[in-house]
Amino acid sequence: MRLARGQFFAYALPQGWRVGEEGQFALSLVAADNKAITVMVGNAGMQPNYPPGQFVYEKLMGMRPQNLQIGQGMGAQPVAGFPAAYQFEVAYYSNGVPWRGVAKCSVAGAYDSATMVMTAAVAEASQWGSYASWLPAVADQISATNGAAFGRRGVMAQNLQNSTAYAEAARQYRDWSQKNWQGVTDARAASQDRQNFAVRENLGGVQTFTNPYDDRVPLELPQTYKYFWVDRQGNVVGSNDATANPNVGSTGDWRQMPRYQPQ
Repeated sequence: MRLARGQFFAYALPQGWRVGEEGQFALSLVAADNKAITVMVGNAGMQPNYPPGQFVYEKLMGMRPQNLQIGQGMGAQPVAGFPAAYQFEVAYYSNGVPWRGVAKCSVAGAYDSATMVMTAAVAEASQWGSYASWLPAVADQISATNGAAFGRRGVMAQNLQNSTAYAEAARQYRDWSQKNWQGVTDARAASQDRQNFAVRENLGGVQTFTNPYDDRVPLELPQTYKYFWVDRQGNVVGSNDATANPNVGSTGDWRQMPRYQPQ
């Protein structure tokens, strides 16, 4: 495996794997034979006490599986930067082929909202036995390095190089690779552009707004609220109340963000 860094995330990329999609709210890594995948997808501004199982279900449905089944959740080790997590066994069909794996929902609460992140590792059911010992740890090592990831700044700062979990995953991967890995470099095909926008919308569940203080780059925000305001420091608050005004009782200068309309 090698360490890599994109615009929003750092991650460990197994030999022969490729980045399937990277956006502000999601990153996926895909095996060369397309028979295994890891994904991280998250949203800030979620309602407090939003059910972790429901969040996992909604995000996995963004991958368009058939007959998705999610097991009973249980407490698990959260990814870095989060105090709590719940893990679920998952199974579904894709193009008639059974897949299975695990998905974890890590949760960090705030005053009136929560940030929720799903990390998932799945493979064709016939191959899951080879992946189960190390692939979930690789999924957990995906790290947000850009403060804009998930619509929240400074979430999940993490040092992959010093991570003992990553080291263990890498060791198990090497053991597996020596026994099972075959030449895959010739299997790298064109990405077909991966339908970037559609996948990001499906996985992230986003809506796009313009920042009145800096309209150079549109902001992708979750669908949790209908209306959003931003201050000069880039802090964002949301509400479903069209008459809400965060300037009331505040020393900041909040301005409502209009919906972005592509040219």
